[in-house]
Amino acid sequence: MTANKILFIVLDGISDRPSPALGGLTPLAAARKPVLDRLAKEGICGIMDTIAAGVRPGSDTAHLALLGYDPYKYYTGRGPLECEGTGIHMEPGMIGFRCNYATISREGIITDRRAGRIHDTAALSMALTEGVDLSGYGVEFAFRSGAGHRAALALRGEGLGHCVSSNDPKKDGVFPLAVKPLKPVAADEKTAVVCNEFIRQSTGILYDHPLNKERVKNGLNPANIVLMRGAGEMGHFEPFSIRYGISGSVISAASLISGIGSALGLTRVPVTGITGSQDSNITGKIAAAITELKTRDFVLVNIKGADESGHDGLAEQKRNFIEKTDTALAPLLDLPDCIIVICADHSTPCTIKDHSADPVPVLIHGDGVRIDDVAGFDEYLCAGGGLNRITGAALLPTALDLINKAHKFGA
Repeated sequence: MTANKILFIVLDGISDRPSPALGGLTPLAAARKPVLDRLAKEGICGIMDTIAAGVRPGSDTAHLALLGYDPYKYYTGRGPLECEGTGIHMEPGMIGFRCNYATISREGIITDRRAGRIHDTAALSMALTEGVDLSGYGVEFAFRSGAGHRAALALRGEGLGHCVSSNDPKKDGVFPLAVKPLKPVAADEKTAVVCNEFIRQSTGILYDHPLNKERVKNGLNPANIVLMRGAGEMGHFEPFSIRYGISGSVISAASLISGIGSALGLTRVPVTGITGSQDSNITGKIAAAITELKTRDFVLVNIKGADESGHDGLAEQKRNFIEKTDTALAPLLDLPDCIIVICADHSTPCTIKDHSADPVPVLIHGDGVRIDDVAGFDEYLCAGGGLNRITGAALLPTALDLINKAHKFGA
């Protein structure tokens, strides 16, 4: 029997390095995860360099690679994809930025780059949309909230470039930076001026916003400055359905992943209660994915909470989130006619609080899979699997071959 659907689950940042807090184990190896272990035992496993050995992937470049879009060809910056993910329609040539709401003191020093991991910033974004005026530069803009403290900014106008720096110093306790052109060309110089003016106007609006006054009153960090980075120019992506001849959907709380899906023509599926954090409704994501597979050939699901723990250096929290995720994956054990692919997009070791180039574990489960001897899912066991060590670009073609959608090369 041959499966005819693909469920592609990316456990964002789940891979790690040995952690002193867990007796030298990775969070994945330390976690109790009977569902993932069974899927691994009944499938074929390996380890994967999402882009290439020794390359630290971003979540953006990693997902492009996993979906078969060479990031060295298609990627100009994260910003345009974040914009797509927040619902801003990005046309070729528009400039996009990923943004954080952050906290700045009256002295002008950044005290919290994530504004206390604030949620529900729609009112703040609306105030900026209504209050900032860039018409004097011949520029239109769109600003939308993403998940949590995240947001996105898009610029449209003549003579704009995307080669500009960030105002984010990437640490607390210092002043924000000025946005500067990275090349001595008029388009980049204009964009830098426009960005600095947006920051100036938006900071004044945010300082006086009632939501921030209420947060200060309640002892919470106000979201009173926008930090922007990841500038890029929107390009053209061949639609996923044309590239592979199958229909597809994406389920993700992360604006970036939703944006990549939108840019490729995948249908975005909303799920109540998904946050991209520890409290996310993972059970709802899996239920929505199973429902979506009734009418779609391919569903991409991103589950992000482990990555957040890795960035915060919380190994025990990461282990606990993996266990929560495993419980939510139980319905997959009875999923018929489907190839299940489970992997990480990159490693996020708690010991360095950032992405690393360590290869990530991967499993493929379903009809037609050549089952190997791996008995569990973690970085150590999967390294001995039948897939051996592959690249991210090889993963989707392997799954397509298993549902008989691969094209023969040659006669």
